[in-house]
Amino acid sequence: MPKADEGEIPFRQWERSFLWQHQGSMVDTRTVDQRRRIMQSVGTKNTGPEMAVRRVVHAMGFRYALHKCDLPGRPDLVLPARQKIIFVHGCFWHGHDCKKGRPPKSRAEYWLPKIERNRARDSEVIRRLSLDGWSVLTIWQCETRNLVDLKVKLANFLSKSPNKRSTRVRKSASFAH
Repeated sequence: MPKADEGEIPFRQWERSFLWQHQGSMVDTRTVDQRRRIMQSVGTKNTGPEMAVRRVVHAMGFRYALHKCDLPGRPDLVLPARQKIIFVHGCFWHGHDCKKGRPPKSRAEYWLPKIERNRARDSEVIRRLSLDGWSVLTIWQCETRNLVDLKVKLANFLSKSPNKRSTRVRKSASFAH
């Protein structure tokens, strides 16, 4: 049994961590408090993948609003003039079918229903936005690694105009010095 005065984890905390780790089918290598801090540090806004998408869209000459709370799902990017919305989803949190989106092996009884609820909510949000006349694109975290493919996907989505407006891509202003 670890002793608190030797700089070890106090027994009750160690016991709680040990029991929690062995509830699932796989042992977690982190203590309960370490895992909690890791999960709480995951942000919902201004994430790395979201910033990558924002940089590409901005470089293409488009301007957008961020995290509009008056729209269902608080979309990451909103282009009101084009009636376009872009969501940037984390593969794990939204259950993408890729390497990063695999469900965890530990505490599956907790994570699988949680991820399934996220997926159901995402589908409902997209349905509601579509009914309101918005075109919706979901970019997955894993798709932000290849910037060339990301730019092509975004250009294809943003160049299509549902309202038969001009599909010309705006060029960013250049000034001669």
